[in-house]
Amino acid sequence: MTTTPSSTGTPALQLSNIEMHYGFVRALDGIDMHVNPGEVVALLGDNGAGKSTLLKVMSGAHKPSHGSIRVHGTEHSFSAPSDASSAGIQMVYQDLALVEPQDISTNLNMGQETLRRGPLGWLGFVDRKAMRRSSEAELDRLGVRTAPMTRPVEMLSGGQRQVVALARSAIRVNGESQGILLLDEPTAALGYEQTKNVEALIRRMADAGIAIVIVTHDLPLCYEVADRIVILNRGKKVADVPAATTDRDHVVGWITGSRASMFDAAPAR
Repeated sequence: MTTTPSSTGTPALQLSNIEMHYGFVRALDGIDMHVNPGEVVALLGDNGAGKSTLLKVMSGAHKPSHGSIRVHGTEHSFSAPSDASSAGIQMVYQDLALVEPQDISTNLNMGQETLRRGPLGWLGFVDRKAMRRSSEAELDRLGVRTAPMTRPVEMLSGGQRQVVALARSAIRVNGESQGILLLDEPTAALGYEQTKNVEALIRRMADAGIAIVIVTHDLPLCYEVADRIVILNRGKKVADVPAATTDRDHVVGWITGSRASMFDAAPAR
């Protein structure tokens, strides 16, 4: 079943009434959420709030028990991460999923290698020079400066590895129809300067029209890059607010449960 976008303001990714059941346990309870092209949404919550489960639903790793997922207005049913990837959604996991012995260029082109022309290409030989040239052009477009393309990933710093993982996903979603990036704790275990480099890259990707969802425990990162904050508590959405006008004490209150959900039903009169 497919539907078509009804307006030019169609969200890049829209979740409607998402539920996830594990037996009698309801990990997600009626979640509505969206992210627009060029918008950064921070998804916050304490451990066990449902953030990781919701991220896995968005990325196709988990199929929801109920609800619908729309990408640029078209309804999708994801049965595997490859389905989400085909729809324009890329996930950057906390472990980055890089092949450390291989160089930067190889990692950036993983699964999308450029083959050599002629008989060698028919036999599966890749054109490493062409891949390096295209990788450098893509990184220049994103404003990224890393080590030389021939340097193995295992020789990079933590911040450089994170940049490579982000750039690889950005390259894959940055086509004619801007895609969606899902980031799981993108600055975990990074120092101050490395974190600032990653923050700048995230904002550049958003400025290029990519929709970004970030799961993080890092409130300074959230306020540095996010346009909007969505907060989960025990599997329910308790807040959905602009970052620029939201008090940090309110955010902490929603995360811990000491502040009532902004979606609680009004008391009966």
